[in-house]
Amino acid sequence: MTGLPRYPGYDVTAKRDTPSWDDVTRTVIDERLATPHEPHFFDAVEWQALCALCACIVPQDRERPVVPIAALVDARLADNVGDGYRDARLPPMRDAWRIGLRALDAESRSRHELPFASIADEARHALLTDMQEGRLDGPEWRGMPGAVFFAKRVLHDICGMYYAHPHAWSEIGFGGPANPRGYVRMVANRRDPWEAAEAKPGREDQAYKENRRVR
Repeated sequence: MTGLPRYPGYDVTAKRDTPSWDDVTRTVIDERLATPHEPHFFDAVEWQALCALCACIVPQDRERPVVPIAALVDARLADNVGDGYRDARLPPMRDAWRIGLRALDAESRSRHELPFASIADEARHALLTDMQEGRLDGPEWRGMPGAVFFAKRVLHDICGMYYAHPHAWSEIGFGGPANPRGYVRMVANRRDPWEAAEAKPGREDQAYKENRRVR
């Protein structure tokens, strides 16, 4: 993944001690940034599979700050924080993740004699395509539809955790919750001085300078 960032020089965490964020926001973001990078819910084998799965679903540019997606998913499961609803075709969230990762590893071993974390990217993508299209149905799935697990847990949780992190906010020019500062310039194509400036072709340096001042 290469190319100039769309919001060069922008770091949403620079807003931490400004009127853009209130104490509630600061507390939530501080906790998110302090998420332990070692697993507290998954065992070592499941953790390796989860890390590999996250890398497939949301590949990250190593030149940017890396969002610890697997750690965020693990922390959510360790705290048993659910969505408040559940697809009836899936078991509870914790059970679904354990079954899904173990089944994915079993499918990988059946095809390649290696766990999911140890196979090549092309082989990983082939397995995930089969999961998404409902072609994985070995006994390790314990009746859980792989396609539903992929749509309702894998994509939902991994992508959700990625875009809940401030590093991703900086990447997409998001400023965090609008409260308490809000927005003033509501006309199309106008932005407030505390919003990130998107880089236009040939004007990257200008966007960078503006974004270094954004608070």
